[in-house]
Amino acid sequence: MLLLSLVLAHLIADFYLQTDHMVKEKLKNIWKHTAHHFILNALVLSLFLPVDYGYKNMNKNLLMPLFLIVITHFLIDYFKIKLVDTLKATNEENIKRLCFFIIDQLLHLGVIIFTCQLFWGLEIKGLFVRLLIKNQVSLGVGSSILFCIIIVILATSVSGHMIKILLGSLPTQLLAFEGKYAFKNERKEVHFEERRVGNRGLTEEYNYTIFSKHDLSRGKLIGYIERLLVLILTFYSAYPAIGFIVAAKSIARFKQMDDRDWAEYFLLGTLSSMFLGITLGIVLREFLK
Repeated sequence: MLLLSLVLAHLIADFYLQTDHMVKEKLKNIWKHTAHHFILNALVLSLFLPVDYGYKNMNKNLLMPLFLIVITHFLIDYFKIKLVDTLKATNEENIKRLCFFIIDQLLHLGVIIFTCQLFWGLEIKGLFVRLLIKNQVSLGVGSSILFCIIIVILATSVSGHMIKILLGSLPTQLLAFEGKYAFKNERKEVHFEERRVGNRGLTEEYNYTIFSKHDLSRGKLIGYIERLLVLILTFYSAYPAIGFIVAAKSIARFKQMDDRDWAEYFLLGTLSSMFLGITLGIVLREFLK
């Protein structure tokens, strides 16, 4: 349960306490981000310490694991930011960004597991052996609740961030044409020399093309609901029902499918979302059923 609590604390600090401004200026706000991890991990370890150890050997059970997790988190994030800053905004580089993100999260998870083994004697080898053998891992009520919360976070915020990295910036096809507007301003001089013939004046014409961008927060919410539905349907092995979700999305975007760039963008996002939802649904089913 301690391992799951530390993983949950990491996810909350990484995906909920980190604001959009902090994401844009990661290197500048890395200390603030590290402070979030320090506070949450300290809170988790402080809650487990009296229950499991009764405030015995606080250096080994609280201070040393806390600083190991926080310092390694800072170093991993620092080097990841330096590597990501060298990449350009292209489709090929987006795949590299996604790989860096996955490696970054796996390294954080590895540090948490290593810390649990080093300070609290978690048997890593035995754990993986039980994972490979079906029905050899039984979670208690508290651990099952924590595991479900982690899976939901992975299916919503974490998966959404991964898909956002993979897709990159929004294409121009996501701009919906609203219309064209023209304004004409004409001024004439009434008084002019008698020997001159004709009118003298100034004419100005302004043309505007209006576009509107789709509401990104609405699309984000749709993605969350979509992956949660896929997660639940996979948990109950209702795979045919997942096809209705894809069909509903395709009908809603039917007219835009004529544009090849938009269709590829749509399919990449949808298939990535479905893959992540189904994968997490299988993991949840194997652990809880």
